[in-house]
Amino acid sequence: MRARERGWVGLVVVLVALVIVALLANNALKQYGLAPGKTAATQAGTPGERARAAGAVGAEPLDVETAPQAPASALERARGVEDMVKRQAEERASRMDGLK
Repeated sequence: MRARERGWVGLVVVLVALVIVALLANNALKQYGLAPGKTAATQAGTPGERARAAGAVGAEPLDVETAPQAPASALERARGVEDMVKRQAEERASRMDGLK
């Protein structure tokens, strides 16, 4: 009789574990702001924090049309890296030609 019940007991344990994981995931998503609902940390806030919340009156819309300009020094570093990679590729190619 007990041998037949083992499968049901295992199934119940797996379901309980699944419920626990779902609750923990829901709490984590709420804390990261990815799930609807409020956590204790978001309920208690200063008036300034509530004014900056999503949907607050007077909030500026997000401008997704323009991308921020990268600083020139970053572009110069990227060009330097590109040149270095090209030189190394040429050196390897010349070494491979010398081996043949």
